[in-house]
Amino acid sequence: MEDIIFGKNSVLEALCAGREINKIIISKNNHVDNKLNHIIELAKQNGIVFQFVAKEKFAQYQEFNHQGVIAYVSPIKYMELDEFLARKHENASVVILDGVEDPHNLGSIIRTCVCAGVSGIIIPSRRNVQVNSIVEKTSAGAVNHIPIIKVNSPVNAVQKLKDTGWWVIAADACAKDNYYDVNYNDMNFALIMGAEHAGVSKSLLKMSDFIVKIPMLNNFNSLNVSNALCVIIFETMRQKIKESKWQKT
Repeated sequence: MEDIIFGKNSVLEALCAGREINKIIISKNNHVDNKLNHIIELAKQNGIVFQFVAKEKFAQYQEFNHQGVIAYVSPIKYMELDEFLARKHENASVVILDGVEDPHNLGSIIRTCVCAGVSGIIIPSRRNVQVNSIVEKTSAGAVNHIPIIKVNSPVNAVQKLKDTGWWVIAADACAKDNYYDVNYNDMNFALIMGAEHAGVSKSLLKMSDFIVKIPMLNNFNSLNVSNALCVIIFETMRQKIKESKWQKT
């Protein structure tokens, strides 16, 4: 089974990350720039087949911003939760997604998590979008830089985290506490973000140690899940930097 990566940035990131790529096709109409030259150079170094093809080959992908470059790849390898938990984690964070259905939101969330130093992302195997070409493109290749863990039961996953000393924080619009009132330092924590409309499920809310909200100045709650995640996760990073518990590497 093959998946497809669209665009120069995403293909280049996949090459740099050592992703298993079966073939790269490049439009003959493409203007050769430094980024494209780098793609070709890495493909040659790694023995990856690449072809210059007529622009008509890309007609079926017109809805995507492919930039005349497409890579055919094997699906990403999801990490097992037990393998993730076996690693040493200190003052770390993991994001759990509960029913996120929009691939653009998932791609944006992955990109944010990589930028903010999140240790991993947990997604359910059902009722949640999986990593596909749209997600990979939206993430700008960030899927290659963070463990993505697929689980059958988010409830069981949360219980495993709690059993191994992780604190659990859920985002909910009806929460009493604001997200910036929690001290995220000196603990490993999991942040649960819910579906675009349904929010975090009741079963996961009951298991959470903290439930937080992003305060709004009026009743118009317009933040989607990727925006909300960005607001909260960068507050956790701000606190870590302030307390010198985390340093940029």
